[in-house]
Amino acid sequence: MLLGDIIAHLDDEAVAAEALVQLDDLVLLGRVRDASSQAGVAPGAFAARAVRLFSDGAADEDWITMLGIMGQSAEPGLACLRRMVEFALRPPERSQTCEHGH
Repeated sequence: MLLGDIIAHLDDEAVAAEALVQLDDLVLLGRVRDASSQAGVAPGAFAARAVRLFSDGAADEDWITMLGIMGQSAEPGLACLRRMVEFALRPPERSQTCEHGH
């Protein structure tokens, strides 16, 4: 499945759900379902949000890693979607400032 096809159809929940299932990772699918439930959106909408988050906020190192993984995959579109979803599931980085007001 091509990445462009995946992204173009993420607004169709059935297609998005199928793409997530095709990742063949039940743990990741469970994490997406939990995160999407907490966000109050469907898993497909979460996947679409993950693509936007990655596109807008991924560091150069994230892009390089993803491109390397895509180059080694028989399904580069799904490999890319996996990395983008994993990126969106990362906990937010803590601020460098002291949380105790110091």
